[in-house]
Amino acid sequence: MIDLYYWPTPNGWKITIMLEECGLPYRIVPVNIGAGEQFKPDFLKISPNNRMPAIVDHDPPDHGAPVAVFESGAILQYLAEKTGRFLPADLRGKYEVLQWVNWQMGGLGPMAGQATHFNVYAPQFTPAEKLDYGQNRYTNEVNRLFGVLDRRLADREFVAGGYSIADMAIWPWVLPYKNFRQNLDDFANLRRWFTDTMGQRPAVQKGKEAGSELRRPQTVHSEEERRILFGQTAATVR
Repeated sequence: MIDLYYWPTPNGWKITIMLEECGLPYRIVPVNIGAGEQFKPDFLKISPNNRMPAIVDHDPPDHGAPVAVFESGAILQYLAEKTGRFLPADLRGKYEVLQWVNWQMGGLGPMAGQATHFNVYAPQFTPAEKLDYGQNRYTNEVNRLFGVLDRRLADREFVAGGYSIADMAIWPWVLPYKNFRQNLDDFANLRRWFTDTMGQRPAVQKGKEAGSELRRPQTVHSEEERRILFGQTAATVR
């Protein structure tokens, strides 16, 4: 059994999709990020970066003590190696996949997250005229990254050879494209992959719905919630 410390966000969906694709038994342990549960001491023992998702695998491949893994890209690689699925064993195939996982982890995810912050959350507290630079900076960068992905998919069904953890890492970060002020009609290859190639997979659909009852509209309701989500420093998480 795998305990999945989770909240229904793009990074969380990566892992539920992978678990569903692999048919691995798992138990969702909700981590309400709006309520600050990611800063509880017991969770920090598993995820020292104060972020979900994280997993604890009670049946690791070496049959030893439970294994805890944090960071969604590392979790995807761990599950792929555990099951022997969705990550090629050969050198070239493996790194074809891993470079696109890292492209998502270091590029698309952070830039899309900032676009969401400035386009969705910040306007709830900050006058619109003060947000133009941040909105344009991150909206344009997501647009560039969508263009990179669109070109990549021009002559292939999946991002890196066959279906892999690269597709599972990237798809959830395309899902909220309206938050990034993007139009998928501008990216025909990306739209095909997003809607048909990936969007019709039963495990993708099921993974995206996991824990849906926990999800709320993207509204920050109070200054306290704003502080929890966006105001943490090293001093506040000790």
